[in-house]
Amino acid sequence: MRIINQKHPLLNASTATNFTFKLIGRVLTAQEISSINNINSESKIRDRIRAFYRLGHTLNFVQAENRVFQNNLVLIDSLLPIILANAIIGYYKDKVVSLLDISKYLTANNPLGFDQSLKHKFYEHKLKRYLSEIALGMMPNTIWGGEYDGTEGYIVIKEDGDAVCYHIINRNLFEDYLLANTRIDTPSSTRHGFGLVYQVGNENFFKLNFQIRFL
Repeated sequence: MRIINQKHPLLNASTATNFTFKLIGRVLTAQEISSINNINSESKIRDRIRAFYRLGHTLNFVQAENRVFQNNLVLIDSLLPIILANAIIGYYKDKVVSLLDISKYLTANNPLGFDQSLKHKFYEHKLKRYLSEIALGMMPNTIWGGEYDGTEGYIVIKEDGDAVCYHIINRNLFEDYLLANTRIDTPSSTRHGFGLVYQVGNENFFKLNFQIRFL
């Protein structure tokens, strides 16, 4: 049985969980970059994003900074890097925090243009699969082959000490639980090296990072 403690993050942040975005719009001046990067409010990452959005810029996902993490995501689902990138933008720009609300946000905005006319739950399904793979042991900086080491089930230890057990045959219930009980959180931008506008040639970039915790 695999034990999951809700007191600990489901996904720990590291430099491996940085996502790189390109700022789409005119090249920012050195003064504008300095002004944005010097924003040091309590919600400084969100406020920096708002600052360059007010200047007419938008964020376009480039890639996960770490190749192992990028490839792990593609192994789970080839579209997962783009889906998570849009989830991260939803969290920072539009304050969508819980994974359940992220699922609804992505469905409403449909950034990948899925045919949702028949009510297929594309984003919900792919997010559930991602959460499940994390819970089963997928680490951002370790090559993931999808093997579960004979895991028969999962024990979730809640913050009040109560335990919930899910057998492997009840994986759908387990995934429902994960989606309904997790949220995105902001890790330390200083420690993980993100949240600053920088310039490469004639293009501006911005890195975002995230971790996933239980509600």
